[in-house]
Amino acid sequence: MESANQDINLNSPNKGLLADAMTDVPVDNAARGAAPEGLTLAEEEELRAELAKVEEEIGTLRQVLAAKERHCGELKRKLGLTPLDGLKQNLSKSWHDVQVSNAYVKTSEKLGEWNDKVTQSDFYKKTQETLSQAGQKTSAALSNVGSVISRKLGDMRNSATFKSFEDRVGTIKTSIRANGLSDM
Repeated sequence: MESANQDINLNSPNKGLLADAMTDVPVDNAARGAAPEGLTLAEEEELRAELAKVEEEIGTLRQVLAAKERHCGELKRKLGLTPLDGLKQNLSKSWHDVQVSNAYVKTSEKLGEWNDKVTQSDFYKKTQETLSQAGQKTSAALSNVGSVISRKLGDMRNSATFKSFEDRVGTIKTSIRANGLSDM
């Protein structure tokens, strides 16, 4: 794989592939300087060899992980699982984790206690009673208004002016039908 096309996104299934193109640059003894305090030259060489071996193992593990992540992605695609499904599952699990957390449980308990105290208080009961009465009175008033409007519309429909208007609309409708304009 060319280094220009390699993915360096740490969230990508291809992460770690950039390390394949990178090679260790040998450091000569002159550039290294003196051995760290308390280490002999042989111990330093042994540690450097072990370091190189561990770094090589890390590179191999990154390659294996990238291959496993690609395979996992292919399996999910074949099963029809979308990233949205994964997101939903992660959100559900996160929400569940929040709900069972000590902070959430204690907060819920405290809010429940406060709710009980508020709903049992005289002020709350008086306010609830007042709002209930206001709602009943408003409902009765609106019902009365509706009855009055209905009665007034009935009176208006029975008035001579409305009857005259109704007759004229009927006459216009009849003349339109007679002239064949109703096909429009």
